[in-house]
Amino acid sequence: MSLARRCSRTACGRAAVCTLTYVYADQTAVLGPLATYAEPHAYDLCDQHSERLSAPRGWEVLRLAADTSSRGPSGDDLLALADAVREAARPPEPAPTIHPADDPSHGVKRGHLRVLTSD
Repeated sequence: MSLARRCSRTACGRAAVCTLTYVYADQTAVLGPLATYAEPHAYDLCDQHSERLSAPRGWEVLRLAADTSSRGPSGDDLLALADAVREAARPPEPAPTIHPADDPSHGVKRGHLRVLTSD
């Protein structure tokens, strides 16, 4: 099974390049860049069907230009992701152990509690 999304039009097997959504309250059809993921009330269209798109009478068609400068993650995004993965994979550092003799609060009264040892 191919991971590429296909055109939503019946019997069309071409790859989808844009997404069509309807704003019923404004009587507007919005044709924009391919959505990040398929949504149930949106239609993915190929080049041919997106160019021939027509809307119902009285409706407006908004064609949003695809932002070609942001095709996929940048190099900085990938480096940040790699750093985050390395940080998450790093084992936690053990907490330092404090010996009673090294503890400066040993035997010091704090509020209503006092640290006592069995010495």
